[in-house]
Amino acid sequence: MFTSLSDRLSATFKNLRGKGRLSEADVDATIREIRRALLDADVALPVVRAFTGAVRERALSDEVSQALNPSQQVVKIVNDELVGILGGQTRRIQFAKRPPTVIMLAGLQGAGKTTLAGKLAHWLTSEGHRPMLVACDLQRPNAVNQLQIVGERAGAFVYAPEPGNGVGDPVKVARDAIEVAKTKLHDIVIVDTAGRLGIDEELMRQAADIRAAVNPDEVLFVIDAMIGQDAVTTAQAFNEGVDFTGVVLSKLDGDARGGAALSVASVTGKPIMFASTGEGLTDFETFHPDRMASRILDMGDVLTLIEQAEKTFDAKQTEQLAKKVEKGEDFDLNDFLVQMESIKKMGSLKKMIAMMPGAAQFKEQLEAFDEREIDRVEAIVRSMTPQERANPRILNGSRRARIARGSGRTVTDVNQLMERFEHARKMMRQAASGRGMPQMPGMGGPGMPQMPQMPGMGAGGSKKARGKQQAKKRKGGKSGNPAKRAAEAKAAAEGKKTQHPAGASFGGFDTGPEEQFDPGNLPKGFGGIFGGR
Repeated sequence: MFTSLSDRLSATFKNLRGKGRLSEADVDATIREIRRALLDADVALPVVRAFTGAVRERALSDEVSQALNPSQQVVKIVNDELVGILGGQTRRIQFAKRPPTVIMLAGLQGAGKTTLAGKLAHWLTSEGHRPMLVACDLQRPNAVNQLQIVGERAGAFVYAPEPGNGVGDPVKVARDAIEVAKTKLHDIVIVDTAGRLGIDEELMRQAADIRAAVNPDEVLFVIDAMIGQDAVTTAQAFNEGVDFTGVVLSKLDGDARGGAALSVASVTGKPIMFASTGEGLTDFETFHPDRMASRILDMGDVLTLIEQAEKTFDAKQTEQLAKKVEKGEDFDLNDFLVQMESIKKMGSLKKMIAMMPGAAQFKEQLEAFDEREIDRVEAIVRSMTPQERANPRILNGSRRARIARGSGRTVTDVNQLMERFEHARKMMRQAASGRGMPQMPGMGGPGMPQMPQMPGMGAGGSKKARGKQQAKKRKGGKSGNPAKRAAEAKAAAEGKKTQHPAGASFGGFDTGPEEQFDPGNLPKGFGGIFGGR
């Protein structure tokens, strides 16, 4: 959603690097680029003016002029202001002192209210609540039936006494639902109201009547994050009509420019509480302004990634694996398969990698990555016998040929998987011996081994990138550092290859300007955030 905005801002900040002091002209040029980036992202003009004004004022103050690194200080200022226009602090649901807590959904038709009702019910169930869905959208054809299907998938009871399709009184249904919830001991009632194609006075009055009838604890305004500049007008109209208490952004996984997210909270003064990030029931998360600002500035969102891992990974299995590694026992393909299944439960691997700091620079490789490759790797492992998974050393040529036939892959694919698996084993032994394992910064511990090679995301990234690296090797490129060049010449004379230190960042990859972390070669310590200690 924020890819274009993130790219523009990153390019803007890159021009500030290396400057020991920022002049007023430098600040004005940066503010001008930020203003263009925000306007291109469909952010409302009043929000853009307030945002750039605040950034400019702070950037010209002593806060920047006295900083050791002015460019980083400007990035911090932009991050702080982004957090501010996104709502400042994370807003949680305010539950009623006496159940049930009533949550009313409102918004335009097509914004995704009914689907979101199911996602919210599923999320609340995972939090230990017993939600009940109420079908008050009696205008749209088959809206009641859709809610029943969504509720069944979410495992929530649906109260739908009226058939809908223009039949029934939604206000009466909403009022009766409260008593039903008390009888059936449901602690949360989610009321799905009729959507509007525009600002319809009659239907807006109906929403206001439902609000008066049930006196909800929360009124959530569901808005399509792809709506663009019209988001502000729509949000203001609903705020006046039903006085919502929070905002939910739907379709945040779309390819629109995302200005709605940066405009609604600032203009209405109401916080963004949740975000829908996909079509699945689990593609739903609490909205954290600080984390979203970090994503926009390509600084990653590791906390959300860790939270997802904690919900998905089995604590007992993780502990068993940790003890196994500590005892010096080999990491086998059964352990690998368990880790693969846990990662699949977390959802899209693309989304997970995109939450890593600096992932935006690998946008092309991520787009070319085929999620189904994980299933193909799993098929290879599942085509092995239990004995072969426990002791991969017995995999001779005939066994590998049989596994390739059984999984629908080639022998080359099997060989590549086993080569990378053996490398991961060595890393596990290194960790067990106390010498440590190369890890992502701030993330450690044993866990999933390095992922197998993925098409289009292998060493060197895209074909174009690999071609450049190969051309560089053919030219025999030398370092511009005289001392390093002399060391390379000496190593070449002795017939040795320069090696990375054992504790190098990103699992042995040089993180200097010439070589960067390639998401196709996921770091060896990548498993540290997936259940590692």
